[in-house]
Amino acid sequence: MINFRSIHGRLFLIFLFSMLGLLLIVSFVYYQRATDQLRDKMSVVAEKNISQTVGLFDLMLKGYDSVTKALNSNNELMRLLRNPSSDQTVEGVNLERRITDILGAIFYSRNDIVGIHIVTNRGKVFSFDRSVGATVRDHSEQEWYTRLQRSTGEMIWLGVYPHSLLSGGIERPVFAFGRQLFELSALKSIGIVLIETDADAIAGALRNASLGPGSNVVIQAADGVEIIRTNPVQSEMDRIPLGWPGPLKPGEVLFTDREDAMITAAGIAMADWTVIGITPKRDLQLELQETQRFLLSVVIVLVLAATVLATFVSRSFSSPFKRLIQQMKQVEIGNFKGQVHVQSYQELNVLVSSFNRMVYQMDDLIERIKLASISEKNAQLQALQSQVNPHFLFNTLDMIYWMLDERENDRLGKVILSLSQIFRYGSEWEEASRAPLRRELEQLRHYLTIIQTRLGGRVHTEFAVEERWLDIEVPKMFLQPIVENAVKYGLEPLDRPGLLRISSNERDGKLEIVVEDNGVGMDEETVARLSRSLDGDRSCKEELEDDVRVGSGRRGIGLQNVHLRIRLMFGESCGVGIRSRLNKGTTVVVTIPIPPERG
Repeated sequence: MINFRSIHGRLFLIFLFSMLGLLLIVSFVYYQRATDQLRDKMSVVAEKNISQTVGLFDLMLKGYDSVTKALNSNNELMRLLRNPSSDQTVEGVNLERRITDILGAIFYSRNDIVGIHIVTNRGKVFSFDRSVGATVRDHSEQEWYTRLQRSTGEMIWLGVYPHSLLSGGIERPVFAFGRQLFELSALKSIGIVLIETDADAIAGALRNASLGPGSNVVIQAADGVEIIRTNPVQSEMDRIPLGWPGPLKPGEVLFTDREDAMITAAGIAMADWTVIGITPKRDLQLELQETQRFLLSVVIVLVLAATVLATFVSRSFSSPFKRLIQQMKQVEIGNFKGQVHVQSYQELNVLVSSFNRMVYQMDDLIERIKLASISEKNAQLQALQSQVNPHFLFNTLDMIYWMLDERENDRLGKVILSLSQIFRYGSEWEEASRAPLRRELEQLRHYLTIIQTRLGGRVHTEFAVEERWLDIEVPKMFLQPIVENAVKYGLEPLDRPGLLRISSNERDGKLEIVVEDNGVGMDEETVARLSRSLDGDRSCKEELEDDVRVGSGRRGIGLQNVHLRIRLMFGESCGVGIRSRLNKGTTVVVTIPIPPERG
């Protein structure tokens, strides 16, 4: 179940609706484009079909025309038709048989001819058709007969009739045409010829122009009378607009698009007829339905694909956040050891990396606070254990100072006073393990008073710490071990007066307390070993501890203690650094952070 108030749910909806909106727009544009292309395609196909149908009709009518011309140009037939012999005579019977044979030869030359009839001017009828013993229909008053008699030798296309015009035995639709027969030598009319063909051949040719099951193809005469149509009229859609298409040139194609149907028309060259094709719009919809089904299938597939893709993208984006939230809950209950590992978008990777660093720094800070607290408690315990009666000791040292002062022994009195101040400063643990730099320097001056008295003035000291840094809190008694090392191992072995200088310096946003001397210095190997021990090299630490056991190496142990205390208090970026050159002197730099209000 997707929670639509979560990032996953919101991204899923946004991505899905964006994809669906784009899909619907593309589908609509595609459907409109397909509809227009289909309509254009169908109009082109309709024009081509109607043109091909007209061409087929022209060929068919030319064939029919050639049949009538063959009869009119048959000299034997013309001679026999001029013979006035009576039917009752033997000559008349032979004459009729010979004419019938000629007509039969023409009849069997084509499969679609139903009957061939010749009516002479004397009223004699010669026929050859598929009926046997059928009577001859009365034709003297028929409209078709009048048209043929009035013609001047041109082909007369009579049209389609429900039955034969002359033969009483043919009751199926026929296509009739004919012409007047002339004796070629005297150009004198002999009679008329009437040929009837199967109307199915005409209907079959018309069906070539149909574009669908509901299409209707019509042959229309010049006066608007319909010669034949493939399907009966069932609605107004099947009717041809009144007065349309009008006179057309041979080969000319006319197209019109009605609301309910598409209509094309073309003229037949052999006859003054027009072939008209009517295709209802519902037939065009059949092909559009195929397009609609295809488009619907594609849309369904794309919707499913968009849903899967939206799910994948939203999960790939929200999964790192879920892992991050789970790890945050672990941090809430105090578990700082976990890490979030994801490979996602660059911004998320940066966020996760920052969170991992923050958790690591929090864990490191908590560990340092624990160590500092333990170290402080241990130091307080050791100080309490070492104090037998600190107030009694202070009072006794003060009494010795006043007794020496009464005897005017100022030098020894200063030493006792300095020692008293050092003891008092070192035992004030109610102020915890921190003290202002000002008090640390005052305590260092008391210590140097004792050192200068002990060395008989061989050590000179300089203080160059800026006034603005004196109120910064620093670890208690962090300078005394460094100064003690400088005096004992750097200045005391000299055979000349030595200089000890304590100064301050600001660098890269941190405060540097510099303790430098011009003593004997150290070689590079010793400096490297001390630096490695400060950086945590266990072999160097163990070597220094061995030196302590044999009475040397106090220098490394004191620096390690100061370095560890500073790092516990201020972090890994702070601590102690050493620079030294043999017979030139040693410089120890203590780096501590500058408080924001003083930075």
